[in-house]
Amino acid sequence: MAEFAYRTVEEHQQRIMDLVPLAPTEALPLEGALGRTLAADAVAALDLPPWDNSAMDGYAVCSSDTTDATAAAPVRLSVIAELPAGTEADPSLESGQAAAIMTGAPMPTGADAVVPLEDTVGWDPAAPTAGTALPDHVGLDRPSPGGKHVRRSGEDVRSGDRVAAAGELLAPHRLAAVAAAGIATVTVRRKPRVAVVSTGSELVAPGEPVRRGQIPDSNSLLLASLVAASGGEVVHRGRVSDDPAELQSLLDSTRAGSDAVVTTGGASVGAHDVARLVLAPHAPGGTLSGGVSEDPADLADRAVRFDRVAVQPGKPQGFGLLPDGRPVWSLPGNPVSAWVSYLLFVEPGLWAMQGRAVPRAAWIPATTDDGWRSPHRREQFVPVRVTSAPGEPLRIAQATERGSGSHLAGRLARATGLARVPASTDAVLPGDTVLYRSLEV
Repeated sequence: MAEFAYRTVEEHQQRIMDLVPLAPTEALPLEGALGRTLAADAVAALDLPPWDNSAMDGYAVCSSDTTDATAAAPVRLSVIAELPAGTEADPSLESGQAAAIMTGAPMPTGADAVVPLEDTVGWDPAAPTAGTALPDHVGLDRPSPGGKHVRRSGEDVRSGDRVAAAGELLAPHRLAAVAAAGIATVTVRRKPRVAVVSTGSELVAPGEPVRRGQIPDSNSLLLASLVAASGGEVVHRGRVSDDPAELQSLLDSTRAGSDAVVTTGGASVGAHDVARLVLAPHAPGGTLSGGVSEDPADLADRAVRFDRVAVQPGKPQGFGLLPDGRPVWSLPGNPVSAWVSYLLFVEPGLWAMQGRAVPRAAWIPATTDDGWRSPHRREQFVPVRVTSAPGEPLRIAQATERGSGSHLAGRLARATGLARVPASTDAVLPGDTVLYRSLEV
């Protein structure tokens, strides 16, 4: 019996990365930019810090006044001012003078060091400080070298420096860095607008009565949640029957409002596999945005194509561009297959549409508690759960005692991640080492 030719996971991923279009850009205030991907470098508008300032609560001094200070012969300096954070005051210190200063306050002219409160003579940590009068003098019993406890202007970032690069995700810490550099607006990629469709006449809404032959639709919720987690915007979530006219109508109705389509179910070779029946005949035509050539060979390369990918679960995979230029992913209908297929193929594609540098998944070694069979010449991805305690060497087991069946939707909740088994492995034995990727937030 002849074997079908398989595409590798990497080959299918590369075709996706070659075809997905970049989303348009837009300028957003920082308040609305969380979770977006930068389309242009964020460049500092000012030095950070903007001026020399104190790193401690204490006294700003001229370091030359402290050179001879000892415990036996403390130096006494006159206190001429108090400088809280946010002050615009700039008293000029002369020899023999000091200024009380708070953390973050600008250094006064003439001062080049800060002596912390706890390093002054007679400081009592139990004594109240709020509301107390400014002392006339402060005693110092040790030298304070120039630059001590001083934050220099621009030591963090200089005006014009790149704070965050195009392609980086504006996570909370990066957004804060951009704000600190005086940037109010950033240029980002628009969220890809995605239509999510479950296909199958057997599907009903969760909670509806289920008659013989029907099942609740969990895939559309699964995929819509994953799209949102990948930075996309779900503009349609629903289901259609196995009538090709329904799916075609939905593709037509979402054309203007979506940038991509993800379907699940009907991707194999069955007589009623509606996604294949509707999508396979499509070959992009007309004028696509971005100046894409309309060479016939180029059109064929972009057409929706259904391939056998050397992966379990998720062997049947459809992908290509619709006639209007939207990328469409056609994933298998079994829930575990849909989940794994999304993580392998849709997520990196949506990241690429956002111009995001696609990170490599963090696969780390783990020891298996149990064993299972792995298909010949196909890379396997198995939902698993962590069984080791925190701090112990990582151990995992299958998320369900019934194996890795792609239909076992009810046991997906037990999974903490995926185990990855190479195509050269026919069986995993208890105690073997495999790769593990955590999927928990």
